[in-house]
Amino acid sequence: MTATVERATRPRVHRAWWVAAVTMAALIAAAGFRSSTGALLVPLEEDFGWSRATTSGAVSLNLIVYGLTAPFAAALMERFGVRRVVAASLTLVAVGSGLTLVMTSPWQLWVLWGFAVGIGTGSLALVFGAIVANRWFEKHRGLVVGVFSAASSTGQLVFLPAIARLAEGPGWRFAAFLVSGFALALVPLVWWLLRDRPEDVGTTAYGAAPSDTPVELPVEVPVPGAQPLPVAPPGPTAQSEGAARVAIRVLKESSRSRTFWILFVTFWICGWSTNGLIGTHLIPAAHDHGMPATTSATLLATIGIFDIIGTIASGWLTDRVDSRYLLCGYYFFRGLSLLAVPYLLGPHVQPSLFVFIVFYGLDWVATVPPTVMLCRQHFGLERSSVVFGWVFAAHMVGAGVAASFAGWIRTSQGDYFSAWMTAGGLCVLAAALCLTIPRVVGERGGAQRRAVSR
Repeated sequence: MTATVERATRPRVHRAWWVAAVTMAALIAAAGFRSSTGALLVPLEEDFGWSRATTSGAVSLNLIVYGLTAPFAAALMERFGVRRVVAASLTLVAVGSGLTLVMTSPWQLWVLWGFAVGIGTGSLALVFGAIVANRWFEKHRGLVVGVFSAASSTGQLVFLPAIARLAEGPGWRFAAFLVSGFALALVPLVWWLLRDRPEDVGTTAYGAAPSDTPVELPVEVPVPGAQPLPVAPPGPTAQSEGAARVAIRVLKESSRSRTFWILFVTFWICGWSTNGLIGTHLIPAAHDHGMPATTSATLLATIGIFDIIGTIASGWLTDRVDSRYLLCGYYFFRGLSLLAVPYLLGPHVQPSLFVFIVFYGLDWVATVPPTVMLCRQHFGLERSSVVFGWVFAAHMVGAGVAASFAGWIRTSQGDYFSAWMTAGGLCVLAAALCLTIPRVVGERGGAQRRAVSR
């Protein structure tokens, strides 16, 4: 009798945590192929005789398509459901990665890396994580977004050293097969565990009041001279309006806000300085200084280790500290660290280089949780996912431009010095821009919001 009572009263794991677990696994799978491009550039060039401009161009197309897919994927998830879109995207990643095993021409690399894998991984980008966090978590939302952001680093950590070793040993095709198989194996797991909303399984978001409990809305704090942020009247829902129309409509509405353009530009710089430069060109740049590919791949994976710590910590801080100040600090110190990179690279890992790897890892995507929070505060719960999708699109377009720009710098000047200096300067500019974002009062859930400054 006692044992029966204990089992009945033992707290069950909230369904939100199972959804979060499978979401993180999908994000890791998507990040696996994304992080492999830097390790596969040189093997592809050696195997096919392709130039750095050709391979960098394919990576640039991948990054741009990856980013531009995000806002439309958010609208598709609203219309067709998260589970269906995620399962289809994982399948597309597996097919695109698998078909690289039989490619013979550069245009095939561009189609498979640029479009197939770009669309598949773009649908599994951080917008997907933001939707899950917003729907399934009322408590610890910032922390969960931080964990999801760290998933991209976890994918880098899990796959990149293995991919580099496979590329140097059996060959790059074995590395592509590894990612393809892992993505395909996740499809049934996603279909089994992932659900679109808490209501689909008869529950509420983690930390939310029960559905029959009245919720007290926050009280707006009057601020002398403050003007309300523009809020567009509610339009058709994603269920009745096409996904593309939803994405375009939200872009038109949010583009009237100065905050949107600040987030757009700063996240563009974020993508330039991370995926576009470090993620794509750190391994080739280290190779130019005589460092073995396996060593530089391990350094990039080490960035992933510390990024897990930094991004989760950033999520925790986002629940407690003004997101504008967090972003300012992240961008400023990232800029300073990038200015030092050309003086740290060499044939061996010196202590100063390792310090950079640790510091940069802590700051890699720590910008995501406060950016998601600012989208939610300024644009409300219903629109924030698609708004963040457009902001994230800017991130990946910036990354794509940076990948091609750095490749052009390397081809024309023989080294990456100007690329490092440009990225450092842009990050310092982003830090200054973040301080111009208006502060929001009474922002919980996007309700009763008012800007303190315009």
